[in-house]
This record gives sequence, C-alpha cells and structure tokens, in this order.
Amino acid sequence: MSDAFTHDTFLSPFTWRYGSDAMRAIWSETYKRRLWRRIWVALAEAQCAAGIVTAEQAADLRAHQDHIDLKRSSEIEAVIHHDLMAEIRCFAEQCTVGGGILHLGATSADIEDNADALRLRESLKLILTGVRGLLYALAEQIDRHAETVCMAFTHLQPAEPTTIGYRLAGYAQDLLADYDTLAQTHDQIRGKGLKGAVGTRAAFAELLAGSAMTPEALETRVMAALNLPAYAITGQTYPRRQDWQVLNALAGLGLSVYKLAFDLRLLQSPSIGEWAEPFGASQVGSSAMPFKQNPIHAENLDSLARFLAALPRVAWDNAAHSLLERTLDDSANRRLILPEAFLTADELLRRAGRIVKGLQINLDSIQRNLARYGVFAATERLLMAGVKRGADRQAWHEIIREHSLIAWDALRQGLPNPLADRLAADIRITQVIEPAVVRDLLRAESHIGDAPQRALAQAQRIRAALSENSKDLDH
Repeated sequence: MSDAFTHDTFLSPFTWRYGSDAMRAIWSETYKRRLWRRIWVALAEAQCAAGIVTAEQAADLRAHQDHIDLKRSSEIEAVIHHDLMAEIRCFAEQCTVGGGILHLGATSADIEDNADALRLRESLKLILTGVRGLLYALAEQIDRHAETVCMAFTHLQPAEPTTIGYRLAGYAQDLLADYDTLAQTHDQIRGKGLKGAVGTRAAFAELLAGSAMTPEALETRVMAALNLPAYAITGQTYPRRQDWQVLNALAGLGLSVYKLAFDLRLLQSPSIGEWAEPFGASQVGSSAMPFKQNPIHAENLDSLARFLAALPRVAWDNAAHSLLERTLDDSANRRLILPEAFLTADELLRRAGRIVKGLQINLDSIQRNLARYGVFAATERLLMAGVKRGADRQAWHEIIREHSLIAWDALRQGLPNPLADRLAADIRITQVIEPAVVRDLLRAESHIGDAPQRALAQAQRIRAALSENSKDLDH
C-alpha cells in the first residue's frame, strides 16, 4: 500500500471527482481499521467480564484503539498476504500488555462483517439526509409552480396541459417511496455477531466453558457495545443477501433521479425549451461550439445512475454463489461495489439537489408551446360541451379531426395554429355552441383538472413524512 497517491497514477473518480468527503471517510481504509479495532476492544472487554482476559489487557487495547499505522500494517501484509491478520499483528505490537489476547476465538468475518454492517448503516444515514434535502427542494418548487400551466407530453408528442408543480410532484412521489425504502433498509441492517468460523459459535463455546458467560451472552454484550443487532443465523459471513438489498434500494433511488434528469434533458432541448439546469456565467458548454449550453449535470446524473443500476447484479451473484458456509469470490468485488454504490448515490443527490434548487423555468417558451399545441388538447373540452348540449359525439369527433389535420399542416409550415379560428367559424359547431364560448373552451390553460391541488397536497405529504421520520433518523 502506497503512503501517498497523486494524479501521476490511476485514481478512481470516486477518490476525488464524485461523492462527498463525508462518504469517502466512511469507506476509507483508516476508518475501516478503526472499526476493526473498536470491535476487537468490545470483544476483549466482554471476555474480561467473563473472566477470560484481565482488565489490564482490555485497557491496553482500548488505549491504543485509535493508533492506526497503515504503513506498518502494510509492511506486515506484504509478507503474510492477509490484511486483517496484518492489522492484528500491528495492533498487537502496539499493545505490550493486551496484544496477546487480540481476536481470541474470532474469525476474520466476525470483525470484517460487523465493521461492514456499521459502514452500511452510517452510509445509509448519510444518503437519507441527502434524499431529505432533495425532497425539501422539490417541495419548494412544487409550491412555487403548482399552478404554472404547461404542455404535457405522451409518446414525446404534445398531449394535454399539466402544471410544472404537478410534474415535479410525480418525481417527488417516487423519491419519497425511495426514502421509505432506504429508511427501512437502514433499520434492518444486521451484523454477523460473534459466531466464529462457520457460524456455530463452537470456538466461543470452548473458550467460555467453565465461565458464567454463554456464547450468546458474549455476542449480546459485544453487539450492544457496537449498538448493532446481529443475525440469528449465519455461516462464516452475514448473509450476502443484505448487500443485495442495500444496493437494490440505492439503485431504486438512482432510477428516480435518472428519470428526473432525463426529462430535464428533453425539456432543455431548444425544440421545447421550457426547463434548464443552472448554467454558470463562466461555464463552457462545448470546446468546439461556444454557443452550446448542454445539460451536462443532467447527463452526468443519467451516466452515474446507469452505472449504479448495474451493481445490484454483482451483489445478487455474491449472495447466490455464496456456496455452503462461505466462499471468498465476493471479497474483491465487495471492495468496489459497496463504496462505489454509496459514492454514486451520494453524487446523484448532491448534483440533483443543485439542479432542483436552481431549476430555470422559461415562461416564454411555455406560453409559446401552449399557444402552439394547447388548443389541440382543449378540443376534448369542446367535444364534451357539445355532447352535453345534444350534439352527436361521433360526428363532432370527425369535425374536430378534420380541422386538426389542417391545423397540423399549418404548424409544419411554421404558421400560427388556426384551429381555434376554424372551429369557432364552423357552422356545425356554432349552431350548438356560440363562437365566444367555443374560443373560451379552447383555452388550454384552464384544462388542468385538480392537478394544482394534488401537487400542493404532495408537497405537504413530503414535509409531514420527513418531519415524522426525522426523529427516527436522529436515532
């Protein structure tokens, strides 16, 4: 292990480009080893309570718990090729009184898997905080634009009007479901406990024979010190299904962010031009085309979310292929997929939060698109009003269709939409509904149902849910 890394060698983009320092700290080598030592100390103190080790030995280990020496541990690992055993020897060298009883009765996974479970839980808490921030930002934008009418699109074709707030409420609804899933996943994290080589606690039973403490009581005491529940049944490791469940929850979050970002990319295209991500005054959009304002942050979100979506499959294979009591073919990829999944999700939330808070809404483009396409959607209102007054629904449908095709041809030629004028002048229509009423019915802005009210209600549900769950997250 090198003491220093520079940009003269390969570095993962997650080392410096994507993700937060807080998330990187959780998955750092130093923090992992600090957790290992915390577990060894908890084990020694429980064994001290059982009368197996002395108080002086346990106190010596605690005194050196934070004296991480990666250089020395790496020197040992270069010889013995076992990272956890190297850390044990490094720790033992520092503890002249207690070093000899380190790791007594335990197997590597007793230490590593409990440390990983603690990191999973801490990382999920950090992600939950990020989702909360994104949801609050969405709630603010929903309130602001609940009644801002715009065209909706189905099949990437203009459909009927909606509101910006209502569209945002859809993304928020998905993200709130992600929040609930992530919170449940956080609460269900379990460690391996202290169960030894194949999960039977046989070594601890031998060790504790003749003492007043059972293997179960020892495990309970250690896990209470770690504030971490344990699985009742394990092999050598905790069930790798847990990793898959965690990565699935993160991938679900990625799915929701992906859709928001993808829609933004469509809406930022000049042909629609209604939304845009924040663009700095000095930001460069293209090295070749100085005029470009590309949606680089939304594209980045979709790129990272696509990567995140692939990781649960690796965790699935790890769980499904964990033959009998354990195999080691998950070890190398877990060093990659666990931190990278969390750092990816972390970056998604950071970037999406900036986009939502700084979302640019182009009201001129919205009005242009409403004027251009909204009248088509509003013909449904005209049709229903005509039938209510006794018109033949099928006959009116055909009349509107004929005029609509002519109007579409005019739009393709770059002309204003003539549909309202044509329908208000057609005697077959006006003999049932007055021309002024026809024009009023064809105003798309009022054809939005109860979308504003339901959007505002969604924003209220978000705040209520986050307020209710904040106490649980604090614990």
